[in-house]
Amino acid sequence: MFSAVLGTAAHFFYGWSGNNPLAGLIAPVSESTWEHMKLVFFPVLLWSFFLPPHLADEAPPLRPSLLFGGLIGTLAVPVLFYTYSGILGYNIAWIDIFIFYISVFITFFCAWKLQDSAKTAQKRTAIYFLTVLFAILFFLFTFLPPDIGLFAEPHP
Repeated sequence: MFSAVLGTAAHFFYGWSGNNPLAGLIAPVSESTWEHMKLVFFPVLLWSFFLPPHLADEAPPLRPSLLFGGLIGTLAVPVLFYTYSGILGYNIAWIDIFIFYISVFITFFCAWKLQDSAKTAQKRTAIYFLTVLFAILFFLFTFLPPDIGLFAEPHP
């Protein structure tokens, strides 16, 4: 619930901040698919940092499970968006919003399924590396986006 609420609010952070570049690091600065992937990624990252201590102690693979789920949910955004909009030939705002919530669900479903897996604990370093890499790419591509479709604003 935290991630869904924060991700929804984060859609507006950049505008609310007066287009502050620091807000743009974690919130969308445009309507591109890439920028909207931040809506899943950063709330999950924040939640994983502030896991209640008793949860982190009781289930050590919980943090890497959450982060891995966050990566999967983040990647679900473009997969779902381009699949449906490619089939229809256009995008619909309410479906785009629904994709965000589906992606959050995918995030926590994956985390829930992986939390008891010994493999998750073994892959912790790789999961942390990928999470840091995604964060760096989000920061970098916020202000220096490559000239490809993922970084362009979709046409209605």
